[in-house]
Amino acid sequence: MQKGHIGVTTENIFPIIKKFLYSDHEIFLREIISNATDATRKLQTYASKGEFAGELGNLTIRVKIDKEAGTLTISDRGVGMTKEEVEKYINQIAFSSAGEFLDKYKTDANAIIGHFGLGFYSSFMVSKQVDVITKSFKDGEQAMKWSCDGSPEYTIEEAEKTERGTDIVMHLDDDSKEFLEDSKIHSLLRKYCKFLPIEIAFGTEKEWKDGKEVETGKDKIINETNPLWTRTPAELTDEDYRKFYIDLYPTNEDALFNIHLNVDYPFNLTGVLYFPKFKNNLEIQKNKIQLYCNQVFVTDQVEGIVPEYLTLLHGVLDSPDIPLNVSRSYLQSDSNVKKISSHITKKVADRLNDIFKNDREQLEKKWDDLKLFIAYGMLSDEKFEERARKFYLLKNTESKYFTIEEYENLVKENQTNNDSKVVLLYTHDAVEQHSFVERAQAKGYDVLLMNGQLDAHFINQMEQKNANLSFTRVDSDVAEKLIKKDDAFEAKLTAEQEKNLTPVFESQVPKNGHFHVSFEALSENDNPVIITQSEFMRRMKDMAKMGGGQMSFYGEMPDSYNLVVNSNHSLVTRLLSEQETATKGKLSEVDAEIAKFEADREALEALKKDKKDDEVAQEEKDKMKETDAKIADLEKKRDEVLKTFGTENNLVKQLIDLALLANGMLKGEALTKFVKRSVSLIE
Repeated sequence: MQKGHIGVTTENIFPIIKKFLYSDHEIFLREIISNATDATRKLQTYASKGEFAGELGNLTIRVKIDKEAGTLTISDRGVGMTKEEVEKYINQIAFSSAGEFLDKYKTDANAIIGHFGLGFYSSFMVSKQVDVITKSFKDGEQAMKWSCDGSPEYTIEEAEKTERGTDIVMHLDDDSKEFLEDSKIHSLLRKYCKFLPIEIAFGTEKEWKDGKEVETGKDKIINETNPLWTRTPAELTDEDYRKFYIDLYPTNEDALFNIHLNVDYPFNLTGVLYFPKFKNNLEIQKNKIQLYCNQVFVTDQVEGIVPEYLTLLHGVLDSPDIPLNVSRSYLQSDSNVKKISSHITKKVADRLNDIFKNDREQLEKKWDDLKLFIAYGMLSDEKFEERARKFYLLKNTESKYFTIEEYENLVKENQTNNDSKVVLLYTHDAVEQHSFVERAQAKGYDVLLMNGQLDAHFINQMEQKNANLSFTRVDSDVAEKLIKKDDAFEAKLTAEQEKNLTPVFESQVPKNGHFHVSFEALSENDNPVIITQSEFMRRMKDMAKMGGGQMSFYGEMPDSYNLVVNSNHSLVTRLLSEQETATKGKLSEVDAEIAKFEADREALEALKKDKKDDEVAQEEKDKMKETDAKIADLEKKRDEVLKTFGTENNLVKQLIDLALLANGMLKGEALTKFVKRSVSLIE
């Protein structure tokens, strides 16, 4: 028996640290089986080159648990190792047999998992002792056994082993006994080794016989050695892609579309990406792309490898050119990663554009499920935005679809304002805002349905990139002012009459919000009272809800609305008549007093005319201040008279409640009172 120390030096310890700073110890199984796969693929390469003339035989990698002995064993029938190779590759940690092999067989070893050449030492993360029993494929070589308890000391001695290959026997330590459970190992094999190119056997198949499950003696193979993405699209059917998707993500929902990636220059990349049905929630969709390195599962957290918006896709990416087990910041600066990221972006855009050009009906049919993804991509990736502009679809309230260019051409004749901008009107809910949509359509306008999670941000981007376009929500103003033009109705009310009715309506506005009462000369057929909300403020608040950073300021502001009174409606004229009759006496007295003090104020203003401030006597200043205060008190008294009338008038409350109801803002007790009041008014 030979004893010695493992060769760990300051020059080679850093690659090991970098390699094994894993967040989860379960990764050891991936590393050991990857090495076994590596050794098996090497033997296949030697055989293809004529450097191994023997029979390859059964190359299945076997995983065995021995609960009594407390061991987990991984066995392969690959190249094995000589005594010299054991000393070189196991004892001197800095060397990687995979790296040396790749140097020699660059053109024939594309499938060798070179990234994992040092993975053997991950076994010590879960083991108190590891034995390596190995026999080289070379003729006449003695089988060897290497043992180490995790310290720098090891033993190496001759062993009894008749077949070529390597057995890694891990004596699991006390806090790693979970890896002696069949269910645990099976789940890890399915997670990390599901698509490895060499068959992996764990346990035996079972079948039902005489009412119970019995062993068949047949190996249970846990992996698919020739997964769909390794095959050419020409040999695959739609059903093949569908079955693979369901296998990856057990679900009753089919994917919308798929993209098959197959690149060998200037980098290596294969894979299949699926477009799932995108719901209005970004977070739950993520971490669905599985990243593989030569069919070995690496991670499903691909941020930094693909653009942020592409993490919403599902599927598989496989590339030996992506550096693994390194920091995200390194990934983001790696040239191959950038090229791969750019290529995937182009392929995704090209696929969608092909569908748009060749089968637009299919794209329109699935647009509602795709829109979130495409909008996210356009907002977060400039290159994708440039490509997607051609096939991004706008949907109107009639469920018709248009490209941006098509829609602009459709509405520009009727929806161009005084500033020569084409105004695109939209609603976030065609049912809830039906009255606003109907009024806009009555003026010959078309209305878009913009109800997506990202639409507020998307609209802003559209306006920035298209100076001739402007978006306005249908409830942001009365229909006559949504698109500013020269035509306007003449008001039936005078400025004085509107002034009198303002406190009347203010008396009944809801207390749980900021309402500004204003008057507009609208059509006699339009609603008597309309509630609108500023396009700018509402849009800023919508963006703040999405975590708009600097927009958070707007999110903290209370909601504010405009209560617009139609000065040409017959009910408003009727209300004015009632107000004038009910308040005439009281207002006449107050107005007479106000007129007296305003006359006094005019006289005081005349006295100080052409005088500088320091030339005006203090007595005159005090008298002016006193007069202003009296006028303000009288105006307040005047408003109170009008507010008292408004508070006691059912018609005022009914008109406001009707406007609230049209906006979906009348709820709870207020809605109950409205119904009762409506019944009493009808009776």
